[in-house]
Amino acid sequence: MKHEPIGSFNELEHWLDQRKVTEIECLVPDLTGVARGKILPRAKFTEDRGMRLPQAIVAMGVTGEFPESGPYYDVIDPTDKDMQLRPDPATARIVPWAVDPTAQVIHDCFDHAGVLVPFAPRSVLRRVCGLYADLGLQPVVAPELEFYLTARNTDPNTPLRAPVGRSGRAETSRQAYSIDAVNEFDPLFEDIYDYCERMALNVDTLIHEIGAGQMEINFFHASPLGLADEVFLFKRTVREAALRHDMYATFMAKPVAGEPGSAMHIHQSLLDATTGHNVFSNEDGSPSQQFLHYIGGLQRYIPAAMALVAPYVNSYRRLSRDTAAPINIEWGMDNRTVGIRSPISTPSARRVENRVIGADANPYIAMAMTLACGYLGLVQKIEPKPQMMGDAYLSPYSLPRSLGQALESLRRETDLHEVLGREFITVYSEIKELEFEEFMKVISPWEREHLLLHV
Repeated sequence: MKHEPIGSFNELEHWLDQRKVTEIECLVPDLTGVARGKILPRAKFTEDRGMRLPQAIVAMGVTGEFPESGPYYDVIDPTDKDMQLRPDPATARIVPWAVDPTAQVIHDCFDHAGVLVPFAPRSVLRRVCGLYADLGLQPVVAPELEFYLTARNTDPNTPLRAPVGRSGRAETSRQAYSIDAVNEFDPLFEDIYDYCERMALNVDTLIHEIGAGQMEINFFHASPLGLADEVFLFKRTVREAALRHDMYATFMAKPVAGEPGSAMHIHQSLLDATTGHNVFSNEDGSPSQQFLHYIGGLQRYIPAAMALVAPYVNSYRRLSRDTAAPINIEWGMDNRTVGIRSPISTPSARRVENRVIGADANPYIAMAMTLACGYLGLVQKIEPKPQMMGDAYLSPYSLPRSLGQALESLRRETDLHEVLGREFITVYSEIKELEFEEFMKVISPWEREHLLLHV
């Protein structure tokens, strides 16, 4: 089912009437990608056409904490002022698992002067897409999102394990692209596809990935903001469906020791906004200079932007040679060992695939990041390195190895600040620094096992 965006509030009211909606989940994605907001009765939603929330609600850490002081409060008002949330009618969808007729609508964040709040994830992606519009270009993206199904686990000290399927057994070996392994979870995936169809999410192919219990869902290509909305809603949908089948779905980058990590690969191309021509290809079908400059921008700026798409300490466990994830930003044609891949395609479908992004990344920030790096390559006309013809895993690491290192690089790269917004970079960096400090207070089992009596 194709999603037909609602264009106005009057159309939204008609849409709600048709579906006899009685409640509205008013959603706003925070920095983590968590759905914040309020649930309003239909009458209240219609009367207000929005709501107010404190500014910091979209700018908190994954633990719900805020910095006590520092540059964060140069952006976030220390008096805890409100922001205005306005519904985007184009995002309205039914909540398919709700008992009573319920809709969900994603909101944008504005200050009291009617200006988009610059540190809200949706605002950041809108900002970057606006820069492309100024160049007469329209980005097109297609995410591939990996995740793990696991048995229920209420004890954070217990390692995760694969769930039991229809056969009564849990996976213990790797089953890449196995149809039978996917069929083990047919009842769950029937619900997921049913939910996605009722929400008109843009999902395409489902496959079993390499890890035990690891799956991948592909999305059809579309505009960045609309697809970021869909990934945001899809994560919520999969977690809900899994719970209803007595299992968990997790988008952690590296949830299981000894198994591959989970990525969010993003395919991207650029269309001429007037002609619809893919500017990555010349008229004769050969790669264009814009294609090469875009790759050059990714290579130049991705290392400094990694904190945006590898946002947690756990994220860096994925980015190693033994996890089927990139370790550098080499580029190549049809080469899955590189960080930047260009799949074999027709000239009209020529695209670049960013393979460094983790499944744990906020989809709005992830798309803003990769488009920002490509944008800088275009405007600065950055030439890429020579194409990697062999195994990129034999080349040195060129990505940050830890969140602390990544945050230092992000703070230094002022070109990214200009494209993504200084307020956003300040808030994001301060929140991630707080999360990193909280993690460093935790003593891991490895430390107790190997250091307790040996040092």
